[in-house]
Amino acid sequence: MKLKIVRSVIHIANGVPRHPEHRMAEPVNLDIFEGEQVAIVGPNAAGKTRLVEILTGRWPLLYGNEVHYHFPDSPHRLASENIKVLSFRDSYGLSDATYYLQQRWNQHDIDAEIPMVGDKPIIALSSGELRRYQLRQALQSHPRLLILDNPFIGLDADARQQLRDTLSDLIRNEGLQVILVLCRDSDIPAFITRVIRVNQRRITQDSPGSPSPEPILRFRNVTIRYGGHTILQDLNWTVHRGEHWALSGKNGSGKSTLLSLVCADNPQAYACDIELFGRRRGTGESIWDIKRHIGYVSPEMHRAYQKDLPAIDIVASGLHDSVGLYVRPRPEQRETCLRWMQRFGIDRLADRTFLRLSSGEQRLCLLARAFVKSPDLLILDEPFHGLDDDNRLRATRIIEDYCQNPAVTLIIVSHYADELPLCITHHLHL
Repeated sequence: MKLKIVRSVIHIANGVPRHPEHRMAEPVNLDIFEGEQVAIVGPNAAGKTRLVEILTGRWPLLYGNEVHYHFPDSPHRLASENIKVLSFRDSYGLSDATYYLQQRWNQHDIDAEIPMVGDKPIIALSSGELRRYQLRQALQSHPRLLILDNPFIGLDADARQQLRDTLSDLIRNEGLQVILVLCRDSDIPAFITRVIRVNQRRITQDSPGSPSPEPILRFRNVTIRYGGHTILQDLNWTVHRGEHWALSGKNGSGKSTLLSLVCADNPQAYACDIELFGRRRGTGESIWDIKRHIGYVSPEMHRAYQKDLPAIDIVASGLHDSVGLYVRPRPEQRETCLRWMQRFGIDRLADRTFLRLSSGEQRLCLLARAFVKSPDLLILDEPFHGLDDDNRLRATRIIEDYCQNPAVTLIIVSHYADELPLCITHHLHL
């Protein structure tokens, strides 16, 4: 077993700017870790921009302190080359400096001093087009960390979604790390993995630095053997509520065995030191007490699911963790099943029997089954098997949206790193 070591890309301890005008209410102690996608959120005049200025080294600090930066794989040496900051003040540009050009455009006084973007003068761009143009300009120097202050200001709903999609693509495909400075929780995109709250120039909530949430899963020196073959050896692993884990490893490394221990499907769990939802296995809880908190899908489940029931009944079976439907859903439960099928784009298949569906449609049906009871713990073992690109993207976005709930914990297995949702916060490699 190998745990991934996550380093700080920005580290500051007891940071106090020399000039009182630039200080927070308290010394700044903060780490921004590699791979995190961060939102700094707070009301107007809370100190969000001031915090960013301290993190980016704009103001020298007292006591000989300095901000430490770590970008080991970057070709750039300077922090200013690795970090790009864009602050948006209005719908036209980065500051009021463009307002003069906007006025001249409105008065039809156009001359060669107005920049062109393709075949359009820059002032003729829509707000969304201009925001994407500014992003492209900022990314030309290939920074590792992009800080966007008020990125959604002045954008309509479609343009905001386009910007979120653009940032998601950059994070997924280019490995970009972002910090968004926002005034409203409703603007926090699904790809954000950490929220830092600022109020009255104080950091009031900092996810990694705050007290750890309750552990919902704890393995202590867990060893699993079949005959003379060791599958897991002295595994120690703790998962806290709200964490989103990616589980990886070669075929045969023990991933499925590990998940079977979590899901109460492996009898060896009772001989191991395993706690789930605060209770040690084998202390009187039933398998159904465990499963009612868990939404689960796996290739093994798919292969074993040979019930030729209507698709909506397959989804409804997730309400009671059964293979097959033995308790008829109430009308409101049936509506819940239909809503989840609609989200996965398969509501039209509600009355078609499971074995008449394509393999991809069956997988979407089983995914809807995993979500239907709104589980606290979502365990997805190769959830995208058999899905085309459109359905994989749809499923990924559903997972990301669901995991915005801070009480939801995710464990997902995939052999393809580019399939992992952006909400992943932790990695375990077997």
